[in-house]
Amino acid sequence: MGTERIDIFTAEAREAREAAAREGRELAETERIVAGAEAGTPQEALARTREGEEIAAKALPGARDPMIINLGPQHPSTHGVLRLVTQLDGEIVRDVHPVIGYLHTGIEKQCENKTYWQAITLVTRMDYLSPFFNIHAYTQSVEKLLDLEVPERAKWLRVMISELNRITSHLVWLGTSGLELGAITVFFYTYRERDRALDLFEMISGERMNNRYFQVGGCADDVPPGFLGLLKRFVDEMPSRIDEYEGMLAGNPIWIERTRGVGVLPAEQLIDLGITGPALRAAGVDLDLRKARPYSGYEHFDFTVPVGNNGDAYDRFLIRLREMRESTRIIQQCLDGLPEGPHIADDRKVVLPPRPELATSMEALIHHFKLVTEGFRVPEGEAYSAVESPRGEIGCYVVADGGPKPVRVHMRDASFVNLQALRPMAKNAYLADLIAMIGSLDNVMGGVDR
Repeated sequence: MGTERIDIFTAEAREAREAAAREGRELAETERIVAGAEAGTPQEALARTREGEEIAAKALPGARDPMIINLGPQHPSTHGVLRLVTQLDGEIVRDVHPVIGYLHTGIEKQCENKTYWQAITLVTRMDYLSPFFNIHAYTQSVEKLLDLEVPERAKWLRVMISELNRITSHLVWLGTSGLELGAITVFFYTYRERDRALDLFEMISGERMNNRYFQVGGCADDVPPGFLGLLKRFVDEMPSRIDEYEGMLAGNPIWIERTRGVGVLPAEQLIDLGITGPALRAAGVDLDLRKARPYSGYEHFDFTVPVGNNGDAYDRFLIRLREMRESTRIIQQCLDGLPEGPHIADDRKVVLPPRPELATSMEALIHHFKLVTEGFRVPEGEAYSAVESPRGEIGCYVVADGGPKPVRVHMRDASFVNLQALRPMAKNAYLADLIAMIGSLDNVMGGVDR
């Protein structure tokens, strides 16, 4: 019985060898491969892996068919509802095509059907992480057309709240970028401070996001009691919080490996693409509208514009950290020297009258009724105004025909323009680095799609 089993096994083995020979394989080679796979040492396995990598590296680009992979628009690593159609050669990105429009709201067109006063509520929702900058650009354009002088106190209030908004925007960027690269802890730290800042926004405007605090002619109201004290406590503590973020990431070897040398474009190419903000300043270009074309009283404040050298994702990270430090300095100067006076211009044809007057003045009641129902008329003309947002230049172009509604409202959104840099950055980079590049540009898709 035992002999029969051996004969059967031998016959089966012979058939297997013959089949292998017919396919052009030698039994000895097959046995060597099997033995190496089953009994090889880790060093041998590593050597075989490196041998395979060397063979793959020698292959010419395009020698094999590219693989098309779709990232987004729901993928969290695309930093929003952005779709990226990537062309991959293994792990190498040979090309990438951003596809936008998944958050399109038609806000600019809607503004043409609203009065100048009503459109303020719409423009806040474009770049929803920096609503104050959207309103600032829009209101300055309308004020140019009206030739309306904004009181000095209102200008300083705008600067103070804008810089607080810059901090909150950079906190969201840092926390979410950390999540995308595996640094989860920093997300909880940044949102701790952001929540306190949103409390301040709610205190001054009644809303935590999409705040309508800036108005044509100034600000909707003066600061409420207790606000300045809470803001001072926040900016006094903020430098130590930024030290915590920097301590967690700036020297972290994983963070450095994921960001240093990633997403580099020369300054000349960035300028040609129209890139602004931290993405441009990280490449060594000292351009900040608060210094280059001061507005709203920025010429009165002492602050520096951080500039990098390498133009990579790591420098963009350092630039935004330093910008938060400078914003705290500006806010502190606002608190120390906030001028007295009205918070909004005294032009009853444009500005709502104070609410207490509505109960005692018929004229105030009439002005209030006409402004709310009909809006104010703006002289015929066109104007463009730009401010330095957390992502770069946000500009607003307004065309007026003398009526209560704008003929055209167009926003120059920094996120939309800066997104152009992603494709040249990503070519011939690793797929994993593509995620770091997207995050380092800090695009907000509400501003891109509008």
